[in-house]
Amino acid sequence: MNILNQLVLDENNIAFNPMMGNSYQLNDISKEIIVSLREGKTKDEIVKELSSSYDIDENTLFIDVSDFISKLHIYGLLLW
Repeated sequence: MNILNQLVLDENNIAFNPMMGNSYQLNDISKEIIVSLREGKTKDEIVKELSSSYDIDENTLFIDVSDFISKLHIYGLLLW
């Protein structure tokens, strides 16, 4: 089961996991990544979208998005 889909995201960039009672503070980009993953977008699609919205090169974004996705796995919010 993908817990990422069960996170409650609010306008203050707080993600709440109702199953475990954990809360996570997000920034705008990490929230966008979570929303995109929920929509079934690939890492490459997410990087391209973010690079068009923010002044960050795609290589840097690829590394940062990869790192964030790895952290979601570590926290058990995204299953392989």
